[in-house]
Amino acid sequence: MTSVIHTEKLVKRFGHVTALDGLDLEVAEGQTHGFLGPNGAGKSTAIRVLLGMLRADGGAARLFGADPWSDAAELHRRLAYVPGDVALWPGLSGGETIDVLGRLRGGIDKRKRDELLERFDLDPRKKGRSYSKGNRQKVALVAAFAADVPLLLLDEPTSGLDPLMAAVFNECVREVAAEGKTVLLSSHVMSEVEALCEKVSIIRKGVVVESGTLTEMRHFTRSQIHATLKNPVRGLGDHEGVHDLKADGLDVRFQVDAGALDDVLTQLAVSGVAALTCEPPSLEELFLRYYGDELASRGLDNGNGD
Repeated sequence: MTSVIHTEKLVKRFGHVTALDGLDLEVAEGQTHGFLGPNGAGKSTAIRVLLGMLRADGGAARLFGADPWSDAAELHRRLAYVPGDVALWPGLSGGETIDVLGRLRGGIDKRKRDELLERFDLDPRKKGRSYSKGNRQKVALVAAFAADVPLLLLDEPTSGLDPLMAAVFNECVREVAAEGKTVLLSSHVMSEVEALCEKVSIIRKGVVVESGTLTEMRHFTRSQIHATLKNPVRGLGDHEGVHDLKADGLDVRFQVDAGALDDVLTQLAVSGVAALTCEPPSLEELFLRYYGDELASRGLDNGNGD
């Protein structure tokens, strides 16, 4: 597949602080790609390098095969960017701002703009200085989704939106994905990324520590099992793949490693199963796998018994 975003061993330093320490990121054309990591992990720095707002100190970064630093003006006609805290021109109305951004990006679909204004419940007549944080986000989102561009870089785009508007955002991402556009979505909202993204990259201390589809990544952690049995099960707690076993008569709950799932389900079947629920690991559990040591250092439990 053709790569729209490609970084290789990307490095960015701020004095003695290394924000990106050999970042490898690949986003294919037409893909909705989740970019996960806590504050300070390097997500926004990576996006700013891709936008040509920061110059890398090492490695390579490419958008559509071009250098985002030297070809920034041309590349910005092919992308839309929404940061987590939007700043607007205070004297322009929301509608004027949307039109200006549209012209910078090579044009805007006016019919789509008007439809998005209604969907996001945004009054375009108000001046930028009068908008709340949530409404500033809406201005940037309307401008981005109405733009005729093949790439959207979204860095915490739903910050300040209420749940209803966040749902509208999710609908819009699905629509642009269906049109074949490429989306890089940086978000702290795990359910949002899990619902929207085909592939996820987890970044820690400026390095991508895991990247893949949710299906590919789920073998790295444990599934949750809840079973109601017909007869008592023996030796389940002795299985090295079973963790945090809780039994209440014939009702059992536990976690099981992916590699042990077949054996454990066979063991349960021998006892007879009246009811069974098996929940694969969530994206949040996959994410916390890489930050369990930080949680432990703060006296917190990552929920996986680690």
